[in-house]
Amino acid sequence: MTDAALKHEFVELIPNQLKEGTVYVSIPYATVVHKCCCGCGNEVVTPLGPTDWQLVFDGESISLTPSIGNWSLPCQSHYWIRRNRVKWAPKWTAAQIEATRAADRTAKERLFGGRSTDTAADQAPRRERSSLRRLLQRVWIRLRR
Repeated sequence: MTDAALKHEFVELIPNQLKEGTVYVSIPYATVVHKCCCGCGNEVVTPLGPTDWQLVFDGESISLTPSIGNWSLPCQSHYWIRRNRVKWAPKWTAAQIEATRAADRTAKERLFGGRSTDTAADQAPRRERSSLRRLLQRVWIRLRR
């Protein structure tokens, strides 16, 4: 796998049809969405926040931290987006994946003071969550108008 070039678009709402190789950044919804960089066509949603991903825009390109591990997708691809380029990361073991998920849950519990952050939508498969998120974004925009 090569370090493929990406482009980014700042949008308010994530479009229904995602273009291959384009990373969509919605600042109002603190969300970044793109098609999986492995080419499988699955939608990847990376929410921005203190316990999620951080976005850096240097005026020309974007970077996301931490890496993107698509553990819920069949491809289980793992990569970084650095300065609009895909940097492939090593495949992780099931133990590494579970340890990272546990650390993420702990970080969220600390940030939110022990309040439950899980909803029925959080427990749905990633594809359903991303579709639901886009629908809710559209509803929210229409309600604000």
